[in-house]
Amino acid sequence: MSAPTTSETASATGRPVSEREARQVAEAAREQHWRKPSFAKELFLGRFRLDLIHPHPLPDEEDVRRGEAFLAALRDFCETKVDAARIEREARIPDEVIIGLKELGALGMKIDERYGGLGLTQVYYNKALALVGSASPAVAALLSAHQSIGVPQPLKLFGSQEQKDAFLPRCARTDISAFLLTEPDVGSDPARLATTAVPDGDHYLLDGVKLWTTNGVVADLLVVMARVPESQGHRGGITAFVVEAAAEGVTVENRNSFMGLRGLENGVTRFHRVRVPAAHRIGPEGAGLKIALTTLNTGRLSLPAVCAGAGKWCLKIAREWSGAREQWGRPVAGHEAVSAKISFIAATTFALEAVLDLSSQMADEDRNDIRIEAALAKLYGSEMAWLMADELVQIRGGRGFETAASLAARGERAVPAEQILRDLRINRIFEGSTEIMHLLIAREAVDAHLSVAGDLIDPGKSLTEKARAGVRAGGFYARWLPRLVAGAGQLPGTYPQFHPAGHADLAAHLRYVERASRRLARATFMGMSRWQGRMETKQGFLGRIVDIGAELFAMSAACVRAELLRSQGDHGHEAYRLADVFCRQARLRADELFARLWTNTDAVDRDLVRAVMEGAYGWLEEGVVDPSGEGPWIADAAPGPSQKENVHRRIR
Repeated sequence: MSAPTTSETASATGRPVSEREARQVAEAAREQHWRKPSFAKELFLGRFRLDLIHPHPLPDEEDVRRGEAFLAALRDFCETKVDAARIEREARIPDEVIIGLKELGALGMKIDERYGGLGLTQVYYNKALALVGSASPAVAALLSAHQSIGVPQPLKLFGSQEQKDAFLPRCARTDISAFLLTEPDVGSDPARLATTAVPDGDHYLLDGVKLWTTNGVVADLLVVMARVPESQGHRGGITAFVVEAAAEGVTVENRNSFMGLRGLENGVTRFHRVRVPAAHRIGPEGAGLKIALTTLNTGRLSLPAVCAGAGKWCLKIAREWSGAREQWGRPVAGHEAVSAKISFIAATTFALEAVLDLSSQMADEDRNDIRIEAALAKLYGSEMAWLMADELVQIRGGRGFETAASLAARGERAVPAEQILRDLRINRIFEGSTEIMHLLIAREAVDAHLSVAGDLIDPGKSLTEKARAGVRAGGFYARWLPRLVAGAGQLPGTYPQFHPAGHADLAAHLRYVERASRRLARATFMGMSRWQGRMETKQGFLGRIVDIGAELFAMSAACVRAELLRSQGDHGHEAYRLADVFCRQARLRADELFARLWTNTDAVDRDLVRAVMEGAYGWLEEGVVDPSGEGPWIADAAPGPSQKENVHRRIR
């Protein structure tokens, strides 16, 4: 279910790639096997495996002690050293803040202690990002890009011992890292990657241009994805390299500016005949995309961490403001139109934290395959956090649209509501846009089907291969389909532990999840039967399938978290109420999505867009002026020496 491309695409910089080749590259990069159980995978198959997440996994006591100690130090640093208003005003994180983070050990939160890092668990790393993100999302982005997708994580998973010994101590304390994949004409279709790494003895010569290099402006070490041409003794393919940012031929040509995250050190980096030692290649040639995707399996959890933290802040501001602001003789929180928004923010914040903590703890335990869970957390967190911030701006009214600096100038509390809306917007694009996440998750969700019936809908397979696939598919569906008819969700007394006396009834919500899981699986099967090989083009259908799965996963996580808190005597009644309200809201969203699987405007939308692109509605664009500047839609990124000043800066 890779993103479709045009049948033949090319540009001044991107490689010409057929639709089939693009699909093959994406398919080869994904993990092909499921060696461990996956709650979310089972959910999409109609099997509600509550036993995989309940009882809620718990961290080790020593991990908690070390994690809480670091969070206390980090909180003090954020409260005393991080001036969010200054970062927003100057569009830059002060060097002294980054130096302070280095001294605190924040660059090495996820790096093992043997290399000078703190060795925090995924749970506490994410708690730290949520905390830092509440102080300044730009600082959280710097730390996340460095550790979640920068040099430390791919080396931890795929690096040689020599590479770990050489680079991890630097990353833990002194050196900032960045991840470079995107190019001016290459986004979510890596088959078109144009940056090359040509073998030259015991080195590679790196040439190309990379765009949107988060941390790239200040980085000391880079993970660069480049294409090695196939040749004698070289299998070639997209390959990962560790590159010194100070190497000759590396030029940061521009520091980019954005609508939000104004302190982000994101730029354009050009490589011209940069000599990279072969010893700095991560893994074998051709393994670069697999390394990147595997790194993101847990790396994606950094974004929902920031989103959960944003939800907490939105709730705090909404509560305080709605109690102080009066309209028509009562606080605005007393008006139903506003209270519904506060309820949504509170319930959704609880669910986002539940999804984050559950996924993170499962990552730490390493008992389950969480590739779908992490992707769902990223997708759901980024979408729901944006909605919560938008509701906060609405609750604040005109003050929500006004900048914090303007509020302060006229004597009111400097609440950066409009800023958080701008800062959160990129999360729906970062590390896989919502649309791409829908396709990636959908591909994993239907993996079981494609493994047994994929050859039936593959036009490149022979009749003999299709016949064998038919036999396999017949056996699989003969066993699988009958199990989707009935289940535990239809029995009133199921999951009794989630309805303790005096608490909200969460068992009913889990029964809904079980029933909806089977309904979702039936819908997926019906879609595959109906569209077969054209299934991957039905992106509206696939997106709704994934969004339903995200709601069901969030409901499950919220219920399990509420029961954990109740069993620990930690706000149990309140947690059950939050989970109950969230599940009620989520069920309405899921039911609407189910209805839209088969009743929608997808077909007429496609017809209309085809006509729009053919120019039939050019008259509709008349009567306005276009304030856009001159220039090409995509900048020329042909390889060659840089003609610009190097704006890279080192922080020491």
